[in-house]
Amino acid sequence: MEFETLANQHKDQVYRQMIRACGNREDAEDVLMEALLKAYKHLDQLRDVATFRAWLAQIARRVCWQLKQREALQPLLQLSMVEEEGREIPSGERPLEQQIALRQMSALLHEAVDKLGEEYRNVYIWRDLEDVSAKEVAQRLGITVAAVKSRLHRARESVRNALDAALLQPPGAK
Repeated sequence: MEFETLANQHKDQVYRQMIRACGNREDAEDVLMEALLKAYKHLDQLRDVATFRAWLAQIARRVCWQLKQREALQPLLQLSMVEEEGREIPSGERPLEQQIALRQMSALLHEAVDKLGEEYRNVYIWRDLEDVSAKEVAQRLGITVAAVKSRLHRARESVRNALDAALLQPPGAK
């Protein structure tokens, strides 16, 4: 059997395995292409055509493992380049002003959500903060999906108005 026929017959199954092994479709595609190339170059090492898929999958797993090794070393290589150039390594923290602003915004948001009526608060928290599906929220509350959407719209509008009011008032005024 010729290589092209074998590759076309088994590449989809190996690709699906590589999505799981590599973690994403882009890496899986790259790994599969490289594995196919290596398999073609070393086709003389295949002992039994019936084991082609397992053989190709093994090659692909090795390529995926090598890719993950390179990705794991990348931060270290970048760090050593920065140090060689004599540059300072930035801390991973945000500037203090930005941290304070984020805390203030978070407090304002929590305050606005706390002011919502319970029927709106639950919908807002589950849909926008916890990313629960509208269908699931409707089931939890014993209402229709349309009612969930309506309550969510009203809750968002109320939160937006509360945030606008808090952000537009002069500092120190309450």
